[in-house]
Amino acid sequence: MRQSDLIVPLLVFIGGSAHAQDTLRVCADPNNLPFSNRAEQGFENKIATLLAKDMNHTLEYVWHAQRRGYLRNTILAGKCDLIAGIATGVDMVETTEPYYRSTYVFVTRYSSKLKLDSFNAPELRKLRIGVQVIGDDYANTPPVHALARRGIVSIQGYRVVGDYQTPNPPASIIHAVSSGEIDVAIAWGPMAGYFAALAPEELQVQPLKAIEDGKLPLAYDISFGVRRGNMALKQRIEAALKRNRRAIMAILQDYHVPMVGGHR
Repeated sequence: MRQSDLIVPLLVFIGGSAHAQDTLRVCADPNNLPFSNRAEQGFENKIATLLAKDMNHTLEYVWHAQRRGYLRNTILAGKCDLIAGIATGVDMVETTEPYYRSTYVFVTRYSSKLKLDSFNAPELRKLRIGVQVIGDDYANTPPVHALARRGIVSIQGYRVVGDYQTPNPPASIIHAVSSGEIDVAIAWGPMAGYFAALAPEELQVQPLKAIEDGKLPLAYDISFGVRRGNMALKQRIEAALKRNRRAIMAILQDYHVPMVGGHR
């Protein structure tokens, strides 16, 4: 699996020589909490505000739904100079030093008293499992591959990109745990932690203990990505990230983002 296929939410900052230097323009999904929304309530919105203030720039948004081809239609099309929420090392762009590291998690009802932190847990063979899938073709995510390696194929898929007529489509997998539709969700940590904290029934979020399954990574450093050749902007963003490290960590904690292992 290519890193560019991973489920990592994308918030795109637009800047560079084509625009006034005192404006930081951001492409963001208008309906994708906890990352971003049109009301600027997501943690990527908060980090964008923090960086723009630090750089003495005016922050502006261009709203763009996060769907397949998002990178191709934004930064690779020349519309964006900087993106947030991308796995470190993605080869299509230059990535900054990471600003957090997270993992996939198990989400269960607290009343179930399940203790899950590994795909080897024997209980998984008896539970109704929900997993995240990508797009209309239901492309597999890392947890699906890990379950399949163990012969666990009786699972329910929940699309990362869903019906935009409903708020925050990716949250459906967490709602399914809360309602009892499934027993456990295996989902990307930042989204899972946020919506589990908001659920009407108490849910527990248990990060995967392993950071990889064979050669398959399960935890990821998350960076900003800069268009190739725009190294000056990359350096300015890295400097702002360093200066605001504590404030960024506080934002992530407020949004219940599971963080593991520090930055590589």
